[in-house]
Amino acid sequence: MQRLRIKFSRGDEIKFISHLDIVRLWQRAFNRAGIEIAYSTGFTPHPRISLAAPLPLGVTSEAELMDIVIIKGVAPQFFVSALNQQLPPGLRVDKVFPISAELPSLQSQITKAEYKVEIETATGPADILTAINNMLALEHLPWQHQRDTGPHLYDLRLLIDSIWTIDWQAPVGALGMRLQCNSQGSGRPEQVAGALGFTKRPQSILRTQLILQSK
Repeated sequence: MQRLRIKFSRGDEIKFISHLDIVRLWQRAFNRAGIEIAYSTGFTPHPRISLAAPLPLGVTSEAELMDIVIIKGVAPQFFVSALNQQLPPGLRVDKVFPISAELPSLQSQITKAEYKVEIETATGPADILTAINNMLALEHLPWQHQRDTGPHLYDLRLLIDSIWTIDWQAPVGALGMRLQCNSQGSGRPEQVAGALGFTKRPQSILRTQLILQSK
């Protein structure tokens, strides 16, 4: 058997597909490509497919990661070509490489995620930089997020690593954000934008990087 790590992109065409449906889509693509996925042992065997961090609905990505275990080893070039022929528009394998079977689970290695967030704005560059600096200077930022089960209260500041401007020209500005993404909590770019004073949901959110803990 062989453990592989896959880097892939998710575009606008499938940004509203749920995490569970994405996993099922991958399973069908592997089957059609003739790539045999290994299964876990036990009473309810399941395919050994592990995505790093679920992507929220409406968010695109150029940096998703997934670990799989396959029965027979394959050449990376063949793997990428065969799989991409079976994937729908908006989903593309960019890179695949073998990794040690002894590595911890992918989910346990993720620490942070970076995003590019495009926002409708009438605010000038100086004002947004002031808002960013004021936020980063806070020790705490109490926040409330409404869930299906009711309001969730937490400290949003603890989930923010850094924020910066990528391009800021009205009527649309672009921010870069590095946010926590681990078992302790995951920062959501639209909530950070709201805390900066933007009342409208961002026009687009692109995940640009998943950051793994150092070995």
